[in-house]
Amino acid sequence: MVLEDTVRTIPGYVRTLIQQEELPLLRDHLLRLDAGSRHDRFNGFLDDSFIERYAARCAEDGTVIVAYIVDGVVRGAAELHPPEDGSLPEVAFSVEASARRQGVGTVLFRRLIAEARWKGYKQLRITTGADNHAMRALARKFGAHLAFRHGESTGTIDLAKKTPEAELADLAASPFTAGRALLSFNSTCWKLISSMYGNRAA
Repeated sequence: MVLEDTVRTIPGYVRTLIQQEELPLLRDHLLRLDAGSRHDRFNGFLDDSFIERYAARCAEDGTVIVAYIVDGVVRGAAELHPPEDGSLPEVAFSVEASARRQGVGTVLFRRLIAEARWKGYKQLRITTGADNHAMRALARKFGAHLAFRHGESTGTIDLAKKTPEAELADLAASPFTAGRALLSFNSTCWKLISSMYGNRAA
């Protein structure tokens, strides 16, 4: 059984990349970012080799990728990075120029919050360039308190607090949570069946 949990938007849709072979789509998206977008996303002008290494690390460390997809191509992405060494899980966003001013960032943010709550996270950390005004405004919409330091803005999002956007994220999370629960249940069943048949074969 294949369960696709998607959010339709115009002209594409938003969903979480759940198959390993899909993760290079993030790399391709990041490499397509124009110079200004790349600067905003990484707080500096970084070369292609850095982005390739960064995307490879995301594919290996359990980062959740929520993608905005148009005709099979990722045009926007939200990343939920797992916590390291006691730090908070961190979120990051990028949207290509062709997909801006369509509400894509808001939809990505809602879905990312649903993912974070599914994982049981209570707070998220967000870091963005000081000149990335669109990202800062979006973060504030979801309750982030940002502080400027060392050329960038950093802040936290308390998932327990209910902003209007966070409440919409809760509504969007209901079918998403049910879908993830079913996926998890199916995965467990298949592992059990496989182990049973594997033991018999042995």
